[in-house]
Amino acid sequence: MAVGLPALMLLLVAGLTAVDAVTTRAGCVDAAREAALAAARGEPGPPAGARYAPAGAEVTLAVTGDRVTATVRAPVGTFGTRLPRSTVSGVAVAALEPGAPGPVP
Repeated sequence: MAVGLPALMLLLVAGLTAVDAVTTRAGCVDAAREAALAAARGEPGPPAGARYAPAGAEVTLAVTGDRVTATVRAPVGTFGTRLPRSTVSGVAVAALEPGAPGPVP
């Protein structure tokens, strides 16, 4: 059974977009981990996360009791002009370290 060129192009675009989404999500998880750990040590979390975050990412922190939760959201570049953009995210949680001055959002 022969597959036409438009179908192959669609599969290629979908595959490249999926690979980009997985790579971007991995970057978000790494950045969230760095932001949560920095904030748990009493350092500024968002700048620490931004150093590892993918382009265009947003780093946010939330402190609940003795835990810091960092969330990083980033847009995924889609291959093709008619496809909608999507967003992926990564979340990490860290416990506040004893003796640390407190999280710096």
